[in-house]
Amino acid sequence: MKLIIDHMAEALASGERIEIRGFGSFSLHYREPRKGRNPKTGDTVELSGKYVPHFKPGKELRERVNRSLKAGF
Repeated sequence: MKLIIDHMAEALASGERIEIRGFGSFSLHYREPRKGRNPKTGDTVELSGKYVPHFKPGKELRERVNRSLKAGF
């Protein structure tokens, strides 16, 4: 499992999109710079822009989850 995650991280870092048919896809989304707040002190801090991994579930996964929830599992 660690090997798969390492390969996925490398692919995302090089700008690739990863698709696993029937499960979903992983890509990078850019978060704009913004103002945040330090929860301990309440001080405002500037947060720089960054790329974050994003997962979009595939149709089959969404349908299976919804069927399970409707069935009460």
